[in-house]
Amino acid sequence: MELTVGTVYEGKVKSLTKFGAFVLLPDGATGMVHISEVAYTFVNDIHDYLTEGQDVKVMVIGLENGKINLSIKRTLPQPRRDAPRQSRPDRGERNDRPDRGDRSDRGERSDRPRQQSRPTPNPGAGAQGQVRSFDDMLKQFMSDSNSKMSSSRLYADHKTKTRKR
Repeated sequence: MELTVGTVYEGKVKSLTKFGAFVLLPDGATGMVHISEVAYTFVNDIHDYLTEGQDVKVMVIGLENGKINLSIKRTLPQPRRDAPRQSRPDRGERNDRPDRGDRSDRGERSDRPRQQSRPTPNPGAGAQGQVRSFDDMLKQFMSDSNSKMSSSRLYADHKTKTRKR
């Protein structure tokens, strides 16, 4: 039987590795399903999805150098994008992100992870929120810098004095 790319076959899981599964096809050939082609979600442990001897539907996605690349997830219906995401069991829900609306109307890629925006402190605001002048901010910076430099010099001087020659 001649294998063709894009064709779906019924196979049996022959063995499992940490990077994928080897599947025995009906014609006796063996192909590999990479761990990224098992499911539409992130697969950390392939043993959570497959077992040895399990019958699976696979699609041939590549024939290169005598190797047969297979996919299980391409035989499954694609999940809806507007469905709520499932939270991972090892992480809590992240509901602290502000709603940014639909990204498609702004021309941004929707499959990209969103960056969480954090409010940045206003460097020009004082303790009570009043605006400080540039001179005040420069004095504060110089004071902090001198303090850090002096503690660094003390440490360096201490190290050179205690060193045995």
